[in-house]
Amino acid sequence: QVQLVESGGGLVQAGDSLTLSCAAAGRTFSAYAMGWFRQAPGKERELLSCITWNGANTNYEESVKGRFTISRNNAMNTVYLQMNSLKPEDTAVYYCAASRYSDCFGRQNFDSWGQGTQVTVSS
Repeated sequence: QVQLVESGGGLVQAGDSLTLSCAAAGRTFSAYAMGWFRQAPGKERELLSCITWNGANTNYEESVKGRFTISRNNAMNTVYLQMNSLKPEDTAVYYCAASRYSDCFGRQNFDSWGQGTQVTVSS
């Protein structure tokens, strides 16, 4: 099992940028893929982005492609989500998650979750 702690959320205006961080402990961080999810009120949790164990490959959900960037620092056991050009519809609780596998095989393969951090984008 891995423990994950997100930080960096807050209240911003539309068009602003924000960077989320997620610190991991308890399992060899460089062994598994990491992802960022979000959940807005009344909606299902959606997978936004995934990064493979070594950072060589990433993928993004269509609505954030070109605006969000996932990255990781294995020496620091941390994964990041850089969010640019934020929109009110990006308002949600953001979660990082750890996969069972080293590559990005889909949302069903994430088995550890952080507590989430709130991001609110005002218009």
